[in-house]
Amino acid sequence: MSRTITARPLTHEAFTVFGDVIEAEGAENFPINDGKCIRYHDLANVEAAGPNARVLISIFRGNAYELPLKLTHVERHPFGSQAFYPLANKPFLVIVCHDGEDGPGEPEAFITSAGQGVNYARNTWHAVLTPIGADQDFFVVDRGGDGSNLEEFTFAEPWEIIVP
Repeated sequence: MSRTITARPLTHEAFTVFGDVIEAEGAENFPINDGKCIRYHDLANVEAAGPNARVLISIFRGNAYELPLKLTHVERHPFGSQAFYPLANKPFLVIVCHDGEDGPGEPEAFITSAGQGVNYARNTWHAVLTPIGADQDFFVVDRGGDGSNLEEFTFAEPWEIIVP
């Protein structure tokens, strides 16, 4: 039996149940700094709950994955959201799952376009950072603090993710 998921373009409408699409296109914006800068305002809902919670800002350097991708596991973060914004205008895969009876349900896959990032909502099952085509650096905002903010799940059979 083939377990294949085809990635589709990332849109606000398709991704809203999993979190936020981070992009300037269509966002509330206004000039600042005497008109020398445009602020694209309030692009994601950052969540940080639990004991001694705080927001972390990091840069992740991700190695590119081969396609088609064999998805064997996903993770989620019970105490905070996790945002990824690429520092280069290169696509990456975004793979998420709804909750199922015994863990994550069937994956959904999206491919970003230039200038898009994502903010996974708290408790959203998602694949690890998945650059494609080339290694990439990402600006990352997530939660620090006490307690374990990581749950992992391994699928009994891998899913194959293809990009059209």
